[in-house]
Amino acid sequence: MANRAVRSSTLVAALTAPVLLLGTATAVAAPGFPPGRQLTIETVSNPRPALVSGGQVLVRVVPAEKRVTVSANGHDVTSSFHGQPDGSLLGLVTGLRDGANDLSARTSPGQWAHLRVINHPITGPVFSGAQQLPFYCETTAFGLPAASQPFCGAPTQVSYQYRTTAGAFAPLADPAARPADLATATVGGHAVPYVVRVEHGTIDRAVYEMAALYDGEPSPVAPEGGWNGKLVYTFGGGCNAGYHQGSSTGGVVNDLFLARGYAVASSTLNVLDNNCSPIISAEAAMMVKEHFVETYGPVAHTIGWGGSGGAIQQYDIAENYPGIVDGIIPGVSFPDPLSTGGPVSDCRLLERYFAGPGASFTAAQRQAVAGFGSYDTCVSWDKTFASRATATGSCNAAIPVAARWDPVTNPRGVKCNSNEQLVNQLGRDPKTGFVRSPLDTTGVQYGLSALKAGTITAAQFVDLNAAIGGLDYTGTPVPQRIAADPKALDAVYADDLVNSASQGLRETPIIDQRTDLDFAGFGNDIHTTEWSYVMRQRLLRANGTAGNQVIIENHPTAAEAGAASAYELDAMDRWLTAIDADRSHRGRQQKVLANRPGDLGDGCYLSAASRITEKLTYPASGQCGAQYPVAANTRMVAGEGLALDVLKCRLKPLDFRDYPVAFTAADRQRLRAAFPGGVCDYRRPGVGQRPPIGTWLSYGDERTGTTSPTPPR
Repeated sequence: MANRAVRSSTLVAALTAPVLLLGTATAVAAPGFPPGRQLTIETVSNPRPALVSGGQVLVRVVPAEKRVTVSANGHDVTSSFHGQPDGSLLGLVTGLRDGANDLSARTSPGQWAHLRVINHPITGPVFSGAQQLPFYCETTAFGLPAASQPFCGAPTQVSYQYRTTAGAFAPLADPAARPADLATATVGGHAVPYVVRVEHGTIDRAVYEMAALYDGEPSPVAPEGGWNGKLVYTFGGGCNAGYHQGSSTGGVVNDLFLARGYAVASSTLNVLDNNCSPIISAEAAMMVKEHFVETYGPVAHTIGWGGSGGAIQQYDIAENYPGIVDGIIPGVSFPDPLSTGGPVSDCRLLERYFAGPGASFTAAQRQAVAGFGSYDTCVSWDKTFASRATATGSCNAAIPVAARWDPVTNPRGVKCNSNEQLVNQLGRDPKTGFVRSPLDTTGVQYGLSALKAGTITAAQFVDLNAAIGGLDYTGTPVPQRIAADPKALDAVYADDLVNSASQGLRETPIIDQRTDLDFAGFGNDIHTTEWSYVMRQRLLRANGTAGNQVIIENHPTAAEAGAASAYELDAMDRWLTAIDADRSHRGRQQKVLANRPGDLGDGCYLSAASRITEKLTYPASGQCGAQYPVAANTRMVAGEGLALDVLKCRLKPLDFRDYPVAFTAADRQRLRAAFPGGVCDYRRPGVGQRPPIGTWLSYGDERTGTTSPTPPR
């Protein structure tokens, strides 16, 4: 099977074979160039020269002891290059044409290096494949001029804000002004005026934002004095079908980051409620980060930040498109969109059942069947997210009602099913017109642990599983159980859409920021703690260690959340800085494990002023376990293991000896009818489950063809 990710480190290979997705940019030197002193030319703003966008790229040439001439497509661009403290030359090469561009560096006599760069339009796509249409523009939400489909482009705008001594951000017309109430920020131990440059524009059809302390106009070859050289990339939550640009990003004007000298960037396609595809989010983040580097200069490291859907993007981008973010701090995390689909659909079915034939179940019995700390979590899943599996129940207001799908009046209309964002991976069912679904409940024994614990009776267990029903492709409840599309299952595992934690994540520092919302008055929240341990279990199973993931729990108070955020940001920066400085011959995974700060480990906050460090486990134990108990969910109650990565289980024959209770003859007959093919055997891998085929997968650039799609499986 062809690997979908070309990771060659030599330019020669890149020039003699079809390009899919290149690895880190390198170049070749002419014969006779002194060993160890090869002249090289490399892209900096995007280390993958096949994925450059926007008609420009920041380039580094090393070494530069002798006079060097740099050219792009045969034109001398040497004047754009400037010497750097490390002896290299750094220059912004502009005017790239879409498609192949040839860069070269020469010294005299006869030493040369060559690099082919593939440029893509700033409107995208680069690797995510065919873009969603229609696509409704929302540039005016950011104060940008109104835009038009399909690219929703708007001119870049720059504005300024300052931090007041009262602790607020205020607009500033003149960045050179120094208001009387201007606060200061501390960068590298020095106080600087707390003035912020904020840039808005459009990249990859999304509105992007970036912010950094202002110390004169930014330059990619002369870094700002107020910038610490590091970037925080923020991601927003939710999960929805898309078809619109979005009216919010992950947020960039944030005192936690700016006051410490970090720059901050994000885009509307990095909000999962605008775009429930980590692949599209990865592309947007790559392109926005590239533009940031071409504006401000090289980044020492990039830290991911954001909760819920923002956590999903961090985990999945680090896993499948490593290098966009170097370390991640996911908050109230989930591992990926599809892993949550089972419990979400289960809660819709349970709510329907308990409102009908299961009305006699007590509150305690409902909670035991759902598995959460409170059954209200299931109620919340049904009210807030189950509509994302329907045809139009979650359409954003930006999508005109007349444009939405209707089986009779508008069968080609917009379908607001969250899987719509994954059509380039899962494909579309020609019979229904909907994206193929990996959702499955066949063989799932709802309430199994509750039955074994004696919380529900044998008769209740039988009735629940006989009457639970399912959802059809429009999200409408039906009597039948749900069956996954086999082609969808194949793509899900091959493309690592159910995050296996076996690729980029094994080399990524992770601080899982778990604000506890399971209890303490937040029992109706969907962000339950077991998901942090789901990802830990996947890391352990795939890599034999989860030493690169730290889980820190805190109560949902402003004081504790603030203390935790500040500590985690500082700890991640120290962790990445130590990795950057590690010049040993160890591999990246070993460097990540070896350089974790000594004070950083699992633990929890007892108060804003008291953080303890102790190993966190599932089930919970110790002091943290007493403060922060961890519950389960519907699929774990049904017998699935903690990894929760089986979308469709393999079946085993129904055997009444497996149950600790006796069933009546009538109940046995009903169970056989409910499970005609057998029940889930979670001791075996799921249907279609297999190792992923690689990172940096491409689904093609359908407009220019400059990034080849992955070969068919």
